[in-house]
Amino acid sequence: MLAPERRTRADIISAVVIAVLVVVAAIVVWARGDASGTESVTASHPAPVPTSTDQLPGALRPLWQAPDAAAARALVAGGVAVTGDDGSVVGRDPRTGEQLWLYKRDMPLCGVESQFGTVIAVYRDQRGCSQATLLAEDGARRTARSSYMDMTVRLSVDGTYVLALGPKRLEMWRSDLVRTLEYGYVDAPVNTKTQPRHDCKLLSASSSSTRLAVLERCPEDPSDRLSVLNPAPKDNTVPEEFSSHVLTGPGADSPETRVIAVSDNRIAVYLPGAPAAPGGAPTPPRLSISDASGNPVVVHDLPAPLTDGATAIRLGNAYFLFTGNSVIALSATTLEPLWTAPGALGTPALMAGRVLVPVRDGLAALDPGTGVEQTRIPVQRPDFDGSPISLAVLGPTILERRAGILYALG
Repeated sequence: MLAPERRTRADIISAVVIAVLVVVAAIVVWARGDASGTESVTASHPAPVPTSTDQLPGALRPLWQAPDAAAARALVAGGVAVTGDDGSVVGRDPRTGEQLWLYKRDMPLCGVESQFGTVIAVYRDQRGCSQATLLAEDGARRTARSSYMDMTVRLSVDGTYVLALGPKRLEMWRSDLVRTLEYGYVDAPVNTKTQPRHDCKLLSASSSSTRLAVLERCPEDPSDRLSVLNPAPKDNTVPEEFSSHVLTGPGADSPETRVIAVSDNRIAVYLPGAPAAPGGAPTPPRLSISDASGNPVVVHDLPAPLTDGATAIRLGNAYFLFTGNSVIALSATTLEPLWTAPGALGTPALMAGRVLVPVRDGLAALDPGTGVEQTRIPVQRPDFDGSPISLAVLGPTILERRAGILYALG
């Protein structure tokens, strides 16, 4: 019979050293992890979603304002107004501006978006704008993802997916932040061969539930290239192209060319035109409509070039393109222009069955079918600097984002 083993002094010292190393490792992991630099304050209960009003206000007054530099538009999620600034994403009472919930990290905030009553917050670390977090309407953290990204990204939503676009790389995410597509530059050498092109500059992109249109400039191409892809291929690392071709004609090589909107069967691309050649006439700026495979269908001349702040949003059964000085309504299916409202200062919102458009002296309420102005609500903007305005509506409260600040009117 073997004698029982006895612990020696060396065994005890080794066990203590191992225990200390485990504790130190745990402390280092915690100190470097997300939790140590994150502050999360959730709402005691979800804010009630205000009922839609069937009456336009006759007058508006300022209710509150808050910094909102990280968002690209006025955002709401459920019953709260959402602001993003200085690493913090805040859900606010739309009537008072009171903080209902807070999510804050000790790293730069690249962008904020909202969809399906949730908020997507993207932060920058040493791998770029790689830290994405999904927040519920009460501020609770639902899920997160991390992957290599560019140092700057532009977030957009299409009713199905989230698009994170950088100058060299883009990703599409599902509503749970699971990646459905990576396109462009990839850091994993094994995945480089799966990309049709990996050294191009991504100029702009837009998506729908079935199509992703990417405008890019590649070193070997004489002008911009339009690529139409599946936003959710079988393998998220292997893009599935429906078509890819180099644009031709006046303005095809301009850095101002951009994708405006994408539906399931149409793609709208802005072409800035070109000055007159010797003995010829100038080419006006145009809106080129293509089918779902990127084949040109029709071209519409525009009265003036789009400004840098031009953008398009979808509201109801139409897209609304803010050109810089007007709003053009586009059919949600064909992207054909329906009507134009001059004198606009930004993108509109829907309220009481009308399209609210920010104008110089207030908000113009337009008929959604014809664009005819029905009434005008005065709004004072003493600090207005001319930057584009983005509108959102929560019940009787109207939100205006301008110059990195969210203003509530009621």
